Amino acid sequence: MFKHMFKPITIGGMEIKNRFVVPPMVVNLCKEDGTITDRFIKYHEAKAKGGFGLIITENYAISNQGKGFKYMGGLWNDKQMELNRALTDTIHKYDTKIAIQLIHAGRQTTSSLTGERIVAPSSIPDPVVGEIPHPLTISEIEEIIEQFGDAALRAKKAGFDAVDLQGAHGYLINQFMSPFSNKRVDKYGGNLINRVRFPIEIIKNIKQKVGEDYPIMFRISADELIENGLTIEDTKVIVKLLEDAGVVAIDVSVGVYQSGFYITAPAAVKHGWECDYAKEFKSVLSIPVIACGRINSPLLAENLIASEKADLIGMARASLCDPDLPNKTKEGKLDEIIECIGCRQGCSGNLNKAIPVSCVLNPLTGNEDALKIKETKEKKKVIVIGGGPGGMEAAIVARKRGHEVHIYEKEQELGGQLLAAAVPPTKSEITSFIVWQKNQLEKLGVYIHLGIEVNEELLNKEEPDHIIVATGAKPFTPPIKGIENPKILYAYDLLSSMVDVGAKIAVVGGGLVGAETAEHLARHNKKVTLIEMEDRIAKDAEDGVRYFLLKSLEELKVNMITNTVVEEIRENEIILSNNKVENSLCSFDSIVIATGSKPEDGLYKIIKDKFENISLVGDVVSSRGILEAVSEGYKSGLAV
Repeated sequence: MFKHMFKPITIGGMEIKNRFVVPPMVVNLCKEDGTITDRFIKYHEAKAKGGFGLIITENYAISNQGKGFKYMGGLWNDKQMELNRALTDTIHKYDTKIAIQLIHAGRQTTSSLTGERIVAPSSIPDPVVGEIPHPLTISEIEEIIEQFGDAALRAKKAGFDAVDLQGAHGYLINQFMSPFSNKRVDKYGGNLINRVRFPIEIIKNIKQKVGEDYPIMFRISADELIENGLTIEDTKVIVKLLEDAGVVAIDVSVGVYQSGFYITAPAAVKHGWECDYAKEFKSVLSIPVIACGRINSPLLAENLIASEKADLIGMARASLCDPDLPNKTKEGKLDEIIECIGCRQGCSGNLNKAIPVSCVLNPLTGNEDALKIKETKEKKKVIVIGGGPGGMEAAIVARKRGHEVHIYEKEQELGGQLLAAAVPPTKSEITSFIVWQKNQLEKLGVYIHLGIEVNEELLNKEEPDHIIVATGAKPFTPPIKGIENPKILYAYDLLSSMVDVGAKIAVVGGGLVGAETAEHLARHNKKVTLIEMEDRIAKDAEDGVRYFLLKSLEELKVNMITNTVVEEIRENEIILSNNKVENSLCSFDSIVIATGSKPEDGLYKIIKDKFENISLVGDVVSSRGILEAVSEGYKSGLAV
């Protein structure tokens, strides 16, 4: 079935055992001085051990001035080489090749981060960063070219199999190539040939220092997705020039900071959407092309190769979710693969917070050593109360440790709040994780008890050695006059079981849940008004998710009202007040409440002083999200 993905390929003399590629992702596992860590090595080792043929490391800065993130790698001095030799030796043990991506961030960084004035081809600030850069002089450009070559030489000495130049995403090389950022009128600007001179001179410098045979790859934004930026027709010309200069493979991406939500696109963007750009490059190139972009399934990857859209497939976030994806594919264990759901929370979300990148669905990511599951010598009877994501994760890990595990769920279906969370238009992939967890429970032999509400009597009868409480949360009822009206629906109930709500709906509460509920209703041809007391809709959503959600709400013509308080709810009417209108009466066919949730901790309060060894997981502690639920569930199972 996977004859294409497991066919070896040679790139510039570098033999790669399959077509599975880990593209570069900054993961905040390095030190501020650019040196890598043992944790960084373990993170990459997991992917090599999992069967990936080629790993392209995250951006390594070629100078302190070129740093784009606080905790990223660097190769601007020899001291930074030491652990990199340990990294490459480790990766090579698994017959995996490893390339290093070299970067100068240019204007897409800050002087507060680098301690130096930021630089760019021209003195035009990046629209996102906002800091005015120093326009590089000819001698300064030449110095940076030398720094790229020096870093490449260090990379070769450290055992890297190739270098990958970061010419995408709006960083310095991209800035020179693009009319969006390059307004020079000397030999480095003005026309396309001049704008591509900078990367070509970098390639020449690298070849002079490392030899003609050392592979140089190049990452490029096929389309910057901005006004006056590079388009696919521009970049098709550029990649031909790069091929002529000696580049042995093109790594395809899109976007710059201003269009950054497309770089790691959330679930609102279709799978493999960037691969049409890769196919455009293949039509003009004779060197291999690496495609990426929301590719989370080996079946999809196989078909992209078979349809000749690309030669290799980059699976960045897919490798965060499951570093064993290639091996599981080869062994026919497709149902054991954890598929990325495009939530951006642990990856892009953590990156932007300058904390180590993680994965909502895989707590081991970035914690490969610290959270390794080891079989216990002391077998226990463990009862998990609650079959949501946190409870199921706790049960899975506890069972892998060797315990006898029973999971109790009061409903007739496992999944908890994820069942409702998967209903809105772009959230259906959540169901893949529910299915994965259920499959794991079954394969591991966890005892599953559905439709049973746990009480003190049941626990006394079962005599567990350890209890994990994962009873989740229940809807929060806001103190609004008339809220007890039996016709009022709560978002969770509505999403769990679609009912006839009429044509005109009010959703009270404009957080992520309320906004997604409004989108869901609008997709079903309802006329929706979304009411939020604060100044922004979906302010609790991850930025990329929020961007596409608001875009959808606007396209669906959802009436979004902010800074507005619901004073009273009547039969099918709402009295609103804000700083413009003291009291306004609005009529609706149905009213949906989405004002958050509160812990379902009633059982815990009853049993907390009557049983020893109780752990709390997820929303029963405080109402948060899937990231916390799965992480806490994993750690609770590990601690038993």
